[in-house]
Amino acid sequence: MDKKINHAQEVEVRGHLIDSMILGRILDTIMDLKGDFQVLEFQVGKKKGEESASRLLIVGKDQDHLDRLLESVYREGAQPLYVDEVVLEPARKDMVLPNGFYSTTNNPTQIYFRSSWINVKNMMMDKCITLDIKNKNAECKMIREIRKGDLIVTGEHGIRIIPQERPREGVDIFQFMSSSSSSERPTQQIARKVAYDIYNTKESSHGKIVVVSGPVIVHSGASAALAQLIRLGYVDGLLAGNALAVHDVENAIMGTSLGMHVRDGTLAVRGHRNHMQAINEVFKAGSLKKMVTSGALRSGIMYECVSKKVPYVLAGSIRDDGPIPDVVTDVVQAQRRYKKLLENVKLVLMFSTMLHSIAVGNMLPSSVKVVAVDISQPVVTKLLDRGTTQAIGVVTDVGTFLPMIVDNLTHIRTSAGNERTQLQRN
Repeated sequence: MDKKINHAQEVEVRGHLIDSMILGRILDTIMDLKGDFQVLEFQVGKKKGEESASRLLIVGKDQDHLDRLLESVYREGAQPLYVDEVVLEPARKDMVLPNGFYSTTNNPTQIYFRSSWINVKNMMMDKCITLDIKNKNAECKMIREIRKGDLIVTGEHGIRIIPQERPREGVDIFQFMSSSSSSERPTQQIARKVAYDIYNTKESSHGKIVVVSGPVIVHSGASAALAQLIRLGYVDGLLAGNALAVHDVENAIMGTSLGMHVRDGTLAVRGHRNHMQAINEVFKAGSLKKMVTSGALRSGIMYECVSKKVPYVLAGSIRDDGPIPDVVTDVVQAQRRYKKLLENVKLVLMFSTMLHSIAVGNMLPSSVKVVAVDISQPVVTKLLDRGTTQAIGVVTDVGTFLPMIVDNLTHIRTSAGNERTQLQRN
């Protein structure tokens, strides 16, 4: 490297740099963008709980190239040695951002304003940041939430991103799975790990668990397992579309899904009309809740949600037959209700739905644990590529995988109950 460097800047990075691969991601980013670097200083933490620190010199071909390099490494957790105050510009119209607005990641983020770092609330990816100067309140918001005069963060100055690190305690499935998605790991072992995570999230920390599901859960014969998961109290919210509810009702009333008998896979006589009959039955009653109250709906996923008062949001699409009265057909309103139901969630289980899973992934901070199950590897990969990098992908048939989770969860509950009983006797 030349002794005289014109387009270079020093940055620093701190944290568990090696085992969480933060430093590796930063260096990969520099090389991918055809930049250069020098490691000026590197201090390695000697114990599990100790952080490491590194100081790097990043070199670009020209100032524009250097700016692109810096913008990219800042998003991976690097920081400039000298911090400038965040740049703010007012929105000139409702739902219109200033040119050069900062687009967020889903990692914890802070902004530097008047000599102090302010935590940004409600982090989501691909959104913007507003600042209420009077209350020093920074918040991540969707474009549609922006109002004229809101102060919007622009540029890259005065922003600190805190990348997700590998948990020090090693958390069940998130410790067990060293890769983000896999079709080669033992499915039974993964199901057991997921069951432990569900149990610990609810029983140990009373954490909120939300399920995102497509109609495949019904087609594959796993609806009874999801219904049991709800009945046992391990689901605090359900996010889905019209199809899940329709085929769940069809299965509960007629034992079919898309006109096929779920138990043996045979086609029902005139089965092509069964899902339309299910829709008609919901319209007769007026809603899913009224179907349950009247006794017309006595089993299934939606029955358990209504009976256990588990909130759900059914988001409509242009493909929907009906849709049933419970479906939110305004996509913006559905998005808001999804976001509301996801507040304070700790664990999200995604079952065989690409579009709903990606939509939910875009609304989650990186601290939320996500398990995505789909028989198609590209679906899981697309979720990860869209930015939900904290997700664990399990490539398998949800029809066999979810019942295994519930069986393991039931066993874990029974064992824990027996241990408590034994302790009480002693």
